[in-house]
Order: sequence, then structure tokens, then C-alpha cells
Amino acid sequence: MTGTVYLVGSGPGDPELLTVKARRLLDEADVILHDKLPGPDILAEIPDEKREDVGKRAHGEGTSQQYINERLVELARDGKTIVRLKGGDPTVFGRGGEEMVYLADHGVPFEVVPAVTSAIAGPEIAGIPVTHRDHASSVTFVTGHESPDKAESAVDWAALAATGGTIVVLMGVTRLPEYTAALVDAGMAPETPVAMVERASREGQQVATGTLSTIVDARDSVGIEPPALTVIGDVASTRERVVDFLTTTEAAR
Repeated sequence: MTGTVYLVGSGPGDPELLTVKARRLLDEADVILHDKLPGPDILAEIPDEKREDVGKRAHGEGTSQQYINERLVELARDGKTIVRLKGGDPTVFGRGGEEMVYLADHGVPFEVVPAVTSAIAGPEIAGIPVTHRDHASSVTFVTGHESPDKAESAVDWAALAATGGTIVVLMGVTRLPEYTAALVDAGMAPETPVAMVERASREGQQVATGTLSTIVDARDSVGIEPPALTVIGDVASTRERVVDFLTTTEAAR
């Protein structure tokens, strides 16, 4: 019999933010293929004999997506129950969509187990709502790390600057100078509030705040490193009003 693959999101990284279903499947799985992004506290709870690290890093290091796809099919055809564990939600810039299609094309049954994407959870844990009645009625999620095979970027920064609302950039630490400059060049005010959140909900959480014109220096001053996300828009200014009362931020650790 062919086994089942569960494409499971781990949320932002805090084990207490795992869904009940994700927790159960991690206990029941024969094999868990995991990325680098699930929180270390989550990974530490998985027995070594069940874990396979297939994580990737920026610039292409790590396990190839083709190997991951083939390994999922191989294990399923051996009758295994497999959890493909991803950071955040499995289909928000997590390549879960590609894996779904590959599994279907090879006749492997699968189920997607959603999670709160870090694009929402990361900012709110740091005191930043991605929407707010007074500041933003829309939110756009953007990848800051597109496929290197693309001839040109598919992100229209000029259109985003004109749209308004909140922009959340995932995996955009290195390219921060490029896209902040692109937004200013497209007409977004240099004084637009910006925040960067690193390792939201985990040990070592850090936040840098500034504006489109100052956030690069703020990033370097704080020492923000991947994994981190960038929140661009008026909602980012909310943090300074609430941070002293948050009990889950880096300030309270």
C-alpha cells in the first residue's frame, strides 16, 4: 500500500503554536522530512531516528527540491506515513504547491495541514497588526528571494507602492536596500514606517524599526539576520505604542 504524505506547517516556531493536528501527526509519522525553518524547540522534540533534514538556505545551499520530491514518493511507496514539516504555512512561499503537484503526478495521496503563516504571526507577535482600521485595509505578501532561474523579478514594486496598505516581505534581509529603494523611487514616502522581525516567537527574537530611508542602518545596528521578515506601512508604527506592554516580545525575554 502507498503511504500518505502530510504537508505540515509548523507556524512561526514556538512549539505551543503548533496546531493540535500537527502535533498528532508528528507523533504518528514514520518519517519526518523537515526544513531549517521550524523552530529548534520543535525539532528537538522529534526523535533522531524519525528526522531527515532536507533544509535549504539562501543562495541555493542545502538539499535540492528535486531530491525532496523524489524522497517523498520513495517513502510513500514503501508504505510509510510521512510528515513534510515546513516553517510557517506549507504553501506560503514554502514550495508546498510544487510538492502537492509532484505527489499527485506520481499517484501519492497527501493532505495539507495549514498553519499560521509567519507573515502574519511574526509581525503580530512583535506588536504589529498587518491590518488596522486606521492604517491599512489590505496586506500584500511578497517574497524577497525569488527563483534564481527567473530572467527578471516578478515583483512589481512600483505597483505595490501605488497600492498602499501593508507590504510584508519574507526572506528579504539581504535584498532590503534594493526593494526599499525601489519603493521610494516609485513614489512611496521615505518616512513610511518599516519594521524587521527576526526569529519571531523563538529564542533570539529581535526587532529593528525605522523608515524606508533608515531601515537598512537599523537592520545593521540591531544585527538582523535570516530568518526575518519586513513589514512596510503605517501599521509598523503600532509597535512603539504597545511594545512596553507585550509579554511575548524579545523585550520581555
